[in-house]
Amino acid sequence: MLDREGFRPNVGIVLLNQKSQVFWGKRIRTHSWQFPQGGIDRGETPEQAMYRELHEEVGLQPEHVCVVARTRDWLRYEVPDRYIRRDARGHYKGQKQIWYLLQLVGYDWNLNLRATDHPEFDAWRWNDYWVPLDMVVEFKRGVYEMALTELARYVPRQEVRTRYLRQGGRSGDQEAGTGESTDVADPLQGAAAQPAAIVLGTASATEPGACLQAQNAPSG
Repeated sequence: MLDREGFRPNVGIVLLNQKSQVFWGKRIRTHSWQFPQGGIDRGETPEQAMYRELHEEVGLQPEHVCVVARTRDWLRYEVPDRYIRRDARGHYKGQKQIWYLLQLVGYDWNLNLRATDHPEFDAWRWNDYWVPLDMVVEFKRGVYEMALTELARYVPRQEVRTRYLRQGGRSGDQEAGTGESTDVADPLQGAAAQPAAIVLGTASATEPGACLQAQNAPSG
């Protein structure tokens, strides 16, 4: 299912633990690390797709997480031709994504990479919120930086370590938190000019996926 511009609707997930560390999964049989993500099926809402992908890729159920916020608009990335099937070239351009910020209210042992018979990841880890993006496939790095920057204001106890948001280098050359780093502009500088994420963590904690961290939303 593509839009008129050739982008497939998709959701991405930034999953936090109680230390405000972020879940990273290693793509099966590769050296690339990424966040959970997946396409929105026909008839699905972005939120429904998010919960489905959360279970398929990470094994979590709605009761294991609370939804803190989501990006206000679609974030797009184009896929290079060498990654596109020949029969799709010319009309498929890339992905447009709504990104969700989730707080894990379950436990690490609730994570299960083998929840389906077509796993996406073969390893996982928790990392600081700001880490090098070198281990992400190159054409996704811009969207990752935009999503992390837009959602950062809703992350509790996170330390803005912008020097770890390094661009450049080959994907998969180094794992998160290793290698030299290069200073970049503070992603939260001029935050008022950035699109504000939609805060969703205001539901009753008895509802599936209700956010127990509603106080994370900035006041005013």
